[in-house]
Amino acid sequence: MPLRPEREMSDAPLATRTEAQVRADWESARIRDISSSQWVRFEGHMREIFQAMGLPADQPGTSRTAARFLAAIYEATSGYEGDAKLMTTFPTECRGGPDCRIAQIVEGPIPFFSLCEHHSLPFFGHAYVGYIAHEHLIGLSKLTRVVRMYARRFTVQERIGQEITDLLESALQAHGVAVYLEATHTCTQMRGVRELQSSTRTTFWRGNYDGDASLRAEFMSLCQGARGS
Repeated sequence: MPLRPEREMSDAPLATRTEAQVRADWESARIRDISSSQWVRFEGHMREIFQAMGLPADQPGTSRTAARFLAAIYEATSGYEGDAKLMTTFPTECRGGPDCRIAQIVEGPIPFFSLCEHHSLPFFGHAYVGYIAHEHLIGLSKLTRVVRMYARRFTVQERIGQEITDLLESALQAHGVAVYLEATHTCTQMRGVRELQSSTRTTFWRGNYDGDASLRAEFMSLCQGARGS
């Protein structure tokens, strides 16, 4: 069973496509068709693994642990199914001048939870998403949807940021896109080095942000201000 949609999404700018076209793209990404017989088999495998690891699977509190675990993993990786309500765009309010070149729209902190593809352990944190509008704006709640769609998968933090940045750059054709992620990784806390204090920070820049250090500094300042509020 594939973990990622194998089909190609339309590469036309979102702003030029109808709502029906956008919805069709994301609804058709729902590839996780798991039959009831598969679920029963998977539960059996998980029960066997849990028992081998030491879990007494015949207790009142554990008899359904395998089933609950599978349901939780399925829900936590719902990002593979896309989001039919992902994008709503509006005409830009830009009237020329600096509003069109350096004025930023920054949303955050956006909480997210994900599963590390290396150990299947959770990592979680906050995302900050900014862009400089060109012809179109995106609904603010859709920025949260974009973050959650890419986070709710087996993935790594670096990929989440790249996917968010790439989608917004191509969809909005913005003058610039910036993404900052800060997350705690339980795979480094529960195992291995068992580092309890560290967090991982990643940044991603496109367009005007890439070539303008002052824009990057302003974006990070806005992110830090949001964290302290």
